[in-house]
Amino acid sequence: MIDFDTIRELREQRQWTQEQMAEKLGLTRNGYAKIETGKSLPNLQRLDEIAKIFGVQLFDLLKLEQQNVVYQIGENYHGNNNYYNNNEKLQTEIDKLKLEMEKLNLIIAHRDELLKQKEDYIQVLKKLVSIGEELPEL
Repeated sequence: MIDFDTIRELREQRQWTQEQMAEKLGLTRNGYAKIETGKSLPNLQRLDEIAKIFGVQLFDLLKLEQQNVVYQIGENYHGNNNYYNNNEKLQTEIDKLKLEMEKLNLIIAHRDELLKQKEDYIQVLKKLVSIGEELPEL
């Protein structure tokens, strides 16, 4: 699915070493080399980072029987073209990523609620402390 030869060729066209590419991605040279040789499969986000570094679209890094895929990262569509593919595995992965994003959004929302609740408790405690300081000693 990922066209590792294209990734290597794009790097070589720019006359970048694997070390330079690894640095751009925040990886070790060995970590990047594993991606380029297909020994490590990058996730969609990492693949999108690679595409951005090369100034190409994500689907340019994919090896597809038909060059027709739709991809979305976050809320922004990439590219001006609409590409569709009936590849069930790709759709399954996209669906999994969407579910993970929904879960993360729920976790973030819950975290925000807990932080608000914590701030409310702190304010109540500060008021209680100030009231306690105003009370006469017995």
